[in-house]
Formats: sequence, C-alpha cells, structure tokens
Amino acid sequence: MKVAILKYNAGNIRSVSFALERIGITPVISDDKDEILSADKIIFPGVGEASTAMNYLKEHNLDRFICSLKQPVLGICLGMQLMCAYSEEGETDCLGIFNKRVKHFVPPPENNKYGREGDSKVPQIGWNNIYDLKSKLFEGLKEKEFQYFVHGYYVELGENTIATTNYIKQYSSALQKDNFYAVQFHPEKSAQAGEQILKNFMKL
Repeated sequence: MKVAILKYNAGNIRSVSFALERIGITPVISDDKDEILSADKIIFPGVGEASTAMNYLKEHNLDRFICSLKQPVLGICLGMQLMCAYSEEGETDCLGIFNKRVKHFVPPPENNKYGREGDSKVPQIGWNNIYDLKSKLFEGLKEKEFQYFVHGYYVELGENTIATTNYIKQYSSALQKDNFYAVQFHPEKSAQAGEQILKNFMKL
C-alpha cells in the first residue's frame, strides 16, 4: 500500500510520518501531484494558521487538486479545518469539502455554572474524549476514548459529524463526507487509541 502525506507549509508532517512508521507504513511526503495521485491513501495534516496555509495551497494549485481526490483522504487538525468552507482565523475561504464554518472558541465567564474547570482556557491543549462515534474510522475504540487536542478553533456539529467532543461547547471532533475524513485531534500523538484510528484508516 502506498500512503502519501501532502507536503505544504504546515507543521506536524514529520510526527505523522513517524506514527505511520510505527504501524509498519513508510509514507511518501510530497507535493508532487502525480506522486499523490498514485497513492492508495492520502493524509492532509497540519499545524499552523489557516489563511497562510490556504494561500500556499492556492499559489501551488493544490486547493482544487485536493478537492478532486478520489482516494480516502484523512485531514488532521488544521487539515480538517482547511477542508471546511470558511475559517474565522484570518477570515479565510477554505476548500469547501465540508459546508461548515470554523469558529473561534469563546471562553465562558468564570462563574458559568455549566463550565468545567479549565474550560475557559483557549486554545484547548491536552487530552479530551470523543463520543457518538459513527464511522469505521473508530472501529475497536470505545465511547469516550481519549485523544490529544491542540486547537483554538472548532467546527460546529452537523450532518457530516462522525465524532463529538465537549470543550466550552459540543463540537465536531471528526467529519466524513464521501472519501474525505477529518479529525480535529492528533491521532499521531494519542497513544494506542490514535494508532488504532490510523490503522483503521488504512483499512478503509
């Protein structure tokens, strides 16, 4: 199986590569379209800022290319947000694969009786659970499995939501439409549960 990691001006690509190597896969890291098209699976990771990343994708004609892919594609963190229609980060028009807006977390007042301890901190950094799992991507995981998150922006719940997380409010921690899958958390940093998700993606 050939797995390609889409190379662009976003961080975290190497850690995704190392995670795949731990499950026996040596990926190709590339922005070459022919190389990517020849892959069986494609991963679109990212850590960074939405408008800068989108500008890079457009300048290199990768925006429409990503939307045209027919293989299973997995967006991770910023990759997931860029797959949405619009991000409040830099007021950015994104790829539009998912017809959702990416919104900035607004911390609740300190006296909000519905908030948990620590809910006022933005960005969310650390472990949180995912639930209402609705995809083969999560096969073998139990409800409320913990994953590692680092993000200050979120996607609201909608028809493409396949996993939910609660931080300040309920939001989509994973999305799926046709061959496109996306997760807000970092499976490559989420121990055995994250490793299982990467294995499941390879089986799709």
